[in-house]
Amino acid sequence: MRPFITIVSGLPRSGTSMMMKMLVAGGMDALTDDERLADEDNPGGYFELQKVKEVGDDTSWLDDAKGRAVKMISRLLYSLPVGGGYKVIFMERNLSEVAASQRKMLERMGKEATEPDDVTIALYVKHLAEVRELLAARPDMDVLYVSYNDTMTDPLTTADAVNSFLGGGLDVVKMTSVLDNSLYRNRADGQAIAQPEATGPVSDEDDEAIKERLKSLGYL
Repeated sequence: MRPFITIVSGLPRSGTSMMMKMLVAGGMDALTDDERLADEDNPGGYFELQKVKEVGDDTSWLDDAKGRAVKMISRLLYSLPVGGGYKVIFMERNLSEVAASQRKMLERMGKEATEPDDVTIALYVKHLAEVRELLAARPDMDVLYVSYNDTMTDPLTTADAVNSFLGGGLDVVKMTSVLDNSLYRNRADGQAIAQPEATGPVSDEDDEAIKERLKSLGYL
């Protein structure tokens, strides 16, 4: 058994469920509860554990996570206890695609996005820059950044990188077999991936707006 906890993280709609699906196909056990059922947004399933949302108050589930993969959105990484021994696979995606996909997800849920996409993207750029600083400052977190966009065009390279990062033993061919390009429905072809930049700290107001968006999507 791997002596660490594998965390698959990123923004909602950045490819975290896809990566969980790849890990399971490759032979890794995932810590899930199947409470959030597959739907039009994630036909292959969400691979979530609802207790993860309570990590700030209850970390007892982490004992069951050793040697397994667990999905956790980026906003919750702040609450992981120090010294846990984590391997973080952090999914990155063109932020225009993320914002568009989240907006469509909200529409399917009968909700409306409270901010235009450009405002959401600006908030996420700040948030992701702060998360990168957090991950760099935590000696108990080893991080592999994975591009969703690159994975969809070259899945084997991603599968090889993930397998090596986790110490080997995964079936990379099976990992690539679960990708479905028909689910890549929100594309920003020709646009560069918006990487986080140091644009200043996330204000309390920014953080509240981010949390409200994540709550409306069902991730907090």
